[in-house]
Amino acid sequence: MSVSVAVARSDVIRVLVVDDSSVVRGLIAKELNAHPDIRVAAVAANGDMALLQLRTTPVDVVVLDIEMPIMDGLTALPRILADHPGVKVVMASTLTRRNAEISLKALSLGASDYVAKPEAGLASAEDFKRDLVSKVRALGKGASTPSTRASSAVKPAPWRKRVTPQAIFIGSSTGGPVALSKLFESLRGGVSQPIFIAQHMPATFTAMLAEQLGRISGRPCAEGRDGEPVLAAHIYVAPGGKHMIVEGTAANAVIRLNEDPPVNYCRPAVDPLFESAARVFGERATALVLTGMGADGAKGCEAIAAAGGRFVAQDEASSVVWGMPGAAARTGLAEEILPIDSIGPWLRRVSGAAS
Repeated sequence: MSVSVAVARSDVIRVLVVDDSSVVRGLIAKELNAHPDIRVAAVAANGDMALLQLRTTPVDVVVLDIEMPIMDGLTALPRILADHPGVKVVMASTLTRRNAEISLKALSLGASDYVAKPEAGLASAEDFKRDLVSKVRALGKGASTPSTRASSAVKPAPWRKRVTPQAIFIGSSTGGPVALSKLFESLRGGVSQPIFIAQHMPATFTAMLAEQLGRISGRPCAEGRDGEPVLAAHIYVAPGGKHMIVEGTAANAVIRLNEDPPVNYCRPAVDPLFESAARVFGERATALVLTGMGADGAKGCEAIAAAGGRFVAQDEASSVVWGMPGAAARTGLAEEILPIDSIGPWLRRVSGAAS
């Protein structure tokens, strides 16, 4: 039986970096150690060594490579989570279809998030560094600081007008793939409106996510294409590296893609999608803000509410990170703040779907 070391409470986030490349381990450790609130407590060259390190070294976050000799990341992941509950795991992989499939599998097994390694190397990859640090920081603070369940102090808005939506818009980030899977499982066979998703993900990953959600939902689901007409009962996922918006009229909406600058450091971002929803669908737009770090989506929610539309936010207890839904909830305009298992039934009810 393995011996688990309890995660010590600290203002500093302790990280274990697991990668078979000594160069990559060194570069990741150097970047993380450059931030005073993060410290690399240990490194390991494979999953077996990582499990040994975790027996004696308390950590908050593990950055876990996928492809390693002796024991790869996907094999090590469930053992890490079983032996060390409370430790957050960030998968690290290059942008290949195979690694995208493995990363999505890892998320379904309990990994909290992933970072995409740039093929050109890490030394000058500023986007990768920023992404890694922000995810380690967001997940590490949640692991090392007992939650105050701030969502209990945020009250939904007193809604007076409730209109059946004509289109549904979803924003998500950290923890999003698992939350989306749960949501679409509960929507299977119901909700005929088109659904648009902005999930913070790179290219290749978004295509794999669309395939996965299509299988779960039993509905046509794919990355949105520029100029594509919006059809009922279809699911459209914003492609990695592009913003997705809707244009036209509610009766004849089309999808538009662009490579405008990132919003909230993200492309695709939620705010552009939601803001376009407010313009095109007005009071017939309904939005959901699911788990994710940062505040992307809050401004878009304000725009939807101002147009007469409605939105709900996932609650803190069921969110991996209560950043995005927390920011949306704090606008004071949310109709409900709900656990992920309740969002599907809520959406079925307001959309007019049969129970």
